[in-house]
Amino acid sequence: MKLGREFLSFAVMGAIGFVVDVSVLYLAAPLLGWYGARVLSFLAAATATWALNRRYTFSGRNAGASVLREYLGYLVTMLGGAVVNYGAYVLVLHWVSGPWAPAAGVALGSCAGLVVNFLSARYLVFRAK
Repeated sequence: MKLGREFLSFAVMGAIGFVVDVSVLYLAAPLLGWYGARVLSFLAAATATWALNRRYTFSGRNAGASVLREYLGYLVTMLGGAVVNYGAYVLVLHWVSGPWAPAAGVALGSCAGLVVNFLSARYLVFRAK
């Protein structure tokens, strides 16, 4: 089933994006704080997952848009999942303490936004020709 393969690939690319997200978060937090760094880490992860999903997950579904338009469309459509993601992140930071709390927040948020982001990417950004 193509939908299942795309979802699995999207999830794998999301796992790579998670590593980018947490890495940027921990690197930027001393300068921007945990909340400001989360915005930057989201943008870094979204950029990485856009490039990976464009190349691997949805490579046969190019709708003919320019690369810049596609990228900006991807960022905009990922905002739905980002709101869910960021909300879960904030809740975890308020309820859990310790050095791994931010990473746990990113992980929980990523899982919460996965389905919303997949459907947005598949049906809004990487539409079939």
